[in-house]
Amino acid sequence: MFPRFILLPLLAAANFLFLPAAQAQGNGEPQTDLKRVRINAGMYQIDAQVAASALERQIGLMYRKEMPQQEGMLFVFEQAAPQCFWMKNTLLPLTAAFVADDGRIVNLADMKPLSTDNWCSEEPVRYVLEMNQGWFAKKNIKKGFKLSGTPFQPAR
Repeated sequence: MFPRFILLPLLAAANFLFLPAAQAQGNGEPQTDLKRVRINAGMYQIDAQVAASALERQIGLMYRKEMPQQEGMLFVFEQAAPQCFWMKNTLLPLTAAFVADDGRIVNLADMKPLSTDNWCSEEPVRYVLEMNQGWFAKKNIKKGFKLSGTPFQPAR
């Protein structure tokens, strides 16, 4: 049998090793291992990480130093509501597309890195798609454009 003063530190270390990935990454590390989904924006395809849990949404794209142009992050909420985002601990300039259930872009917001300013949806939405700033503008994708893909298909 191990003495108590040895066993307790070993148990604490074992618990740390088995923390969920997102929880462990809340310590200044980017989350890069989330589930992915393909979203179509007309002729363009987006490879989006899906932030579906409260913790995944909270961490979002924080601490990322780079992101390929065709990649983004799709934030999925349980129900449509006014959504507001900020950029604390987010190093990349991003554009947020606030997206209705049917894939329609309600509004776009260019967000400033490391800012605690709020950027909000103009109406209740369930989805927010973050891409590198300028991606939507370069593709001439504006408010009212309809995205397609699995998240925006009606439930069967």
